[in-house]
Amino acid sequence: MLHQVRETIKDEAVIGLIKKFLKSGVMADGLVRANEQGTPQGGNLSPLLSNIYLTKFDRMLEERGHKFVRYADDCNIYVKSQRAVERVMEGCIQFLEGKLKVNRKKSATGSPTKLKFLGFSLYRRKDGIGIRVHEKPLKRLVERLKALTSRKRGGTMEWILQEISRLLIGWLGYYSIADLKEHLKRISGWLRRRIRQMYWKRWKRARTRYENLIQLGIRKDQAWQWANTRKSYWRIADSPILNYSLTNQYLESIGFPEVLKRFEMLHERIGLLLKLRTPIPTH
Repeated sequence: MLHQVRETIKDEAVIGLIKKFLKSGVMADGLVRANEQGTPQGGNLSPLLSNIYLTKFDRMLEERGHKFVRYADDCNIYVKSQRAVERVMEGCIQFLEGKLKVNRKKSATGSPTKLKFLGFSLYRRKDGIGIRVHEKPLKRLVERLKALTSRKRGGTMEWILQEISRLLIGWLGYYSIADLKEHLKRISGWLRRRIRQMYWKRWKRARTRYENLIQLGIRKDQAWQWANTRKSYWRIADSPILNYSLTNQYLESIGFPEVLKRFEMLHERIGLLLKLRTPIPTH
């Protein structure tokens, strides 16, 4: 690898710095331990050196006429048949295992509409091929939002909404190239219901619920009837009791993630721009 770096970089001070990075060790549980091979996982240097080292692999794929996409050590190669899949996979492993070790458990074959690449998958649509978020990162997002909106957790609602906003800003920033409209609509509705459930749990006593419902514009007779309901928290969170009091507008006024609405608008603009381009053919 250092030999390949030297082909472009002639400054030995830079080469020496890379050596120090590679031999500096890794920290686990507050303790530094030596690393005998490879680059420190998660370091800034790792993807850069991967790109340098795998340049010859890219050139080999190009010379053989393969369609492929690679980010650091994660690579997808697209072929037309299962027979071609097996042949190309074996050829790539032979090429790489001269100096690298291929993780065969993580090296899979299958349809690009089902396999995951950097959190994304492809899917067919009427005007060509679309990009979608794979099920696994969507599931992880829902799990994290579920933890943030647990009715058992503490902290002010304002702080919790800020946490949710920060999470969504980062997540949507990464997955913004995917088609997310339906996912955002579903997550927004589910998230509002989770937040309403938290409010109802925090109000606890019937008297507190009665007073808060009145403050939110509900008539006294209706507020008293609703405050004494015996429905479960989750059912109430999707009932007129809270839909008419903790309205969408009210939740937005106290900090419900505005990023969802902004992203919906941004995604509509991106969709209009993409329609002006030639669609990706399906064949």
